[in-house]
Amino acid sequence: MPDIFTIGHSTNSIDHFIGMLRDARITAIADVRSSPWSRHNPHFNRPDLKSSLRSDGIDYRFYGKQLGGRPTDPSLFHGSTADYEAMARTSEFAEGLEMVLAGATKHRLALMCSEHNPLDCHRCLLVGRKLAECGTVVRHILSDGQIVSQQQIEEKLLAMSGRDTDDFFVPKIERLNAAYRDRSLKVAYTERETGPFGDDEFMDLKYG
Repeated sequence: MPDIFTIGHSTNSIDHFIGMLRDARITAIADVRSSPWSRHNPHFNRPDLKSSLRSDGIDYRFYGKQLGGRPTDPSLFHGSTADYEAMARTSEFAEGLEMVLAGATKHRLALMCSEHNPLDCHRCLLVGRKLAECGTVVRHILSDGQIVSQQQIEEKLLAMSGRDTDDFFVPKIERLNAAYRDRSLKVAYTERETGPFGDDEFMDLKYG
């Protein structure tokens, strides 16, 4: 099974962003933003980004409907916050994963969202997590060009949550699941923070 990468466009210029993709030898982008627009970084608006990528020989697909971090179904919220665990159980999400896995057999594929830090983004906490559980090696391209694995991210997540110490009574998988849940509820899309300009009305780099 081929590796799958992720990347956040952050506030990078389009030239720097494409340079990061070239350095990682990425040949296709799967855009997992729910709303593929950026008020403050318009070069990452869907049509402009698609054109820039294809000019550089990089394919582009939009999977925000299946794999975006902003659900429209009220049952997929925990209070006012998107519930990643509930989202991962939907047939639409499963369809999106299949599309990504199929694309990765033809391309060196990277999931793209806006946040530069994977631990602030559903591409890691939701999509990357489930891909890894399927046996896929998931690697995250960071803003400085480093590439870290989902496993490395999980070790950092455990440490951040104070659950990195072995516990005879609590298996590691339970500690990891709790760490994912806590982090997801902290950074996931929240209904009250929407605005007329889409996901970036209040914070341009949050809420995929």
